[in-house]
Amino acid sequence: MNLRTAFQKALAQLTTAGVPSSGLAAELLLMHTLERDRTYLHSHPECELSREEERRFFSLVSERAAGTPTQYLTGHQEFWGLDLLVEPGVFIPRPETEHVVETVLEWLASQRWKSSVAGRPLRLADVGTGSGCLAIALAHELPEAEIFSTDTSLQALALARRNAERLGVARRVRFLACNLLDGLMASATKPLLDAVVSNPPYVGREEAALLPREVREHEPAQALFSGENGLELYAPLIEQAGARLRPGGLLALELGYGASEKAIALVREGWKSLRVRPDLAGIPRVLSAERL
Repeated sequence: MNLRTAFQKALAQLTTAGVPSSGLAAELLLMHTLERDRTYLHSHPECELSREEERRFFSLVSERAAGTPTQYLTGHQEFWGLDLLVEPGVFIPRPETEHVVETVLEWLASQRWKSSVAGRPLRLADVGTGSGCLAIALAHELPEAEIFSTDTSLQALALARRNAERLGVARRVRFLACNLLDGLMASATKPLLDAVVSNPPYVGREEAALLPREVREHEPAQALFSGENGLELYAPLIEQAGARLRPGGLLALELGYGASEKAIALVREGWKSLRVRPDLAGIPRVLSAERL
């Protein structure tokens, strides 16, 4: 069977199964199977698959048709132009979360912040790091920054460390097994932070049935759900951020759908320069504010 026929057969199977973006899924699984890039697939449509390649490819296609996310099958997801490892049990990075990175970088530019002027490194914390996508993207963009990266999942922290090592930023990211910012709250000698970022769990358990099956059945519940209405973690996270941020420091939180008004109500006192950044679909996506 050649590449064109294999792709067309996989596309038909995934489309019948109701897989979203089935053409992209078929293409990514074929690239993964052959360890080839997209250019190769399109320039060699008549290339024959070996029996083993054909077996492996259609095994992956069947798993995807049954609901397993493509990223868990390939073990990779791009975020901020970086190739991140992903695995079952750890939340898959989403493109929308890149708006958190944009918010921090734009804020720093507006502050004209430089380590050479401040006489110390920039200090940030990424709460609920998961695969490490936010911490690693920020470390990549801010070569003088020190980043504290927290999560309650030991599996997620181990994966985030691997990603940091692969991408050359491990020496500047410190991974902490703790809830929210608890690992930075215990000692008064801990340095104040310049920014706190987070893509926290924000789906209500009452909304579980509305999630796509790929998410509902395969991604970790602790990275998805925050109480019955999805707002349980915002209040304690905002309170802890206020305690650990320096005056003028930034808080940037990803928002769930429909959560902006309720989240805004939690940052009225003790904060200034409150803003909500929409994503490309116009949905309120990132809440940011500076500590008074």
